[in-house]
Amino acid sequence: MDQPTVGILHPGSMGAAIAACATANAAAVLWCEAGRSAASTARAARFGLTPVATLPELLDRSDIVISLCPPAAAEGLARDVAEHRFAGVYVEANAINPERAQRIAALLEPDATVVDGGIVGSPPVGGKTPTLHLSGGNDAASRIQGLFAGTAVRTAVLGVEVGKASALKLSYASFQKTSRVLVALAVGMAREHGVDQELIEVASRRTDSYLSEPQYVAKTAARAWRWGPELEEAADTLAAAGLPPEMLRAAASTLARWQDAKDDGELTLTDALDRLAQP
Repeated sequence: MDQPTVGILHPGSMGAAIAACATANAAAVLWCEAGRSAASTARAARFGLTPVATLPELLDRSDIVISLCPPAAAEGLARDVAEHRFAGVYVEANAINPERAQRIAALLEPDATVVDGGIVGSPPVGGKTPTLHLSGGNDAASRIQGLFAGTAVRTAVLGVEVGKASALKLSYASFQKTSRVLVALAVGMAREHGVDQELIEVASRRTDSYLSEPQYVAKTAARAWRWGPELEEAADTLAAAGLPPEMLRAAASTLARWQDAKDDGELTLTDALDRLAQP
């Protein structure tokens, strides 16, 4: 079907913007008004989405349904869809773990074809171009690629296994979002001692992301015996400033798993990761 009818559940800031991109290659993009806020109504209108009164109506009319909701609501929403025996393509695009994605697939199949989705990036507005990673049945994933062809939403198919896209999303989010919290703690600690501007100046000399340097993990493991106690000291400093120390203590606890790698210059990335996985 060249121009499918698409249903979006629900038009939040990400969902509405993703749905708006889908309108380029869809016959219509529907959203369900029942139980939604005035803000959702205004957002959906701004993005040119077509309202329907009930979830059953949306499901009856849609060839493809995209689920984008708060992670806690993902399975409940999937159950509601499963109750209506939706028989199209269901894109589970929420930030949930792979096991939950697989449970949702089990709820909806065999009536529906489930494609696991993971969005990396900001909503596709103002020049932003997020990537929707997909995993699931090849034919269904290809249909989703076609739906967003030529739009601000990039797509990439990772394979046929439901859960791969979710795993990639959470792997990236675990670094990207935690690093932002670490920034808050570092700047907060520095501000308490009047050196926050100096900290920013030091950091500005390096702009690369550690995530792009996984080979450094082995060096981290070899230095863990020193870095762990250092982070405990930093955690004490946070606590003294009235800031939460738990994240740094957790990092120190992680480093403790590498205690036996002290100054091991021959350690490889694989060795370091294997040791990290052993309590």
